[in-house]
Amino acid sequence: MYLYFKLSRRTIKILAISCLLLLGVFFKQRIAATLAAGPQPIDQVKTEEKVIAITVNVDWGEEYIPGILDALDQGQAKATFFLTGRWASKNPELVKEILARGHQIENHGYSHPHPDRLSVAQNEEEIVKTEKIIQDITGQKSKYYAPPYGEKGSSGLKAAQNLGYQTILWTLDTVDWRPDSTPEIITQRILNPAVRFGIKPKKEGAIILMHPKENTVKALPRILNGLNSEGFKMIKLSELITLQPVGNTTS
Repeated sequence: MYLYFKLSRRTIKILAISCLLLLGVFFKQRIAATLAAGPQPIDQVKTEEKVIAITVNVDWGEEYIPGILDALDQGQAKATFFLTGRWASKNPELVKEILARGHQIENHGYSHPHPDRLSVAQNEEEIVKTEKIIQDITGQKSKYYAPPYGEKGSSGLKAAQNLGYQTILWTLDTVDWRPDSTPEIITQRILNPAVRFGIKPKKEGAIILMHPKENTVKALPRILNGLNSEGFKMIKLSELITLQPVGNTTS
């Protein structure tokens, strides 16, 4: 009996050491995988609050900005406009108007290139150039970056991280740039995406992507009315990000 007890304690000790070693290997692998993955974009915030962030990526379509701003006012919604530097430099008064109407202005790069085809240094140049233009016009420094085409390769993500930016993607895409995107289809993609895509994304904490297009202007009042009727509040991206759990940068 004594020998059995002694061997059992020894076995337990060996098992405990083995478990610790295995845990050490596991956490080392997890840390290595995280570091290898690099910075990650945010495409949705985990929250149970009924809040949504509307983002508008702008590199053209200045003629539709006033209509979008009016629709947002009427729908009691705030939005975040990601501007390219070249567009902002050509339309400083519209940039000021967006800000004056209570919306957020952020960074969409300068010339709308494919970030995945650029080096880290070239992506940094795109972001910094736009940052300076926005700051010169608004007096505010941008801190969020929406990569053109939604590309999320390592060079663009690393460039944004190096400059202290958080990369932003989206949860719900209006795909309003396509010629076949009618106001009805655009509205459906946001209010009832399950009908078109066969899925039902969670709207709480969602980020909506749109662009300044004629059909977007027509669809926006319907979208806002629908979201308001569902009890959602449309807020600035920075307000939504404050709800992001600490240490969690993905949806």
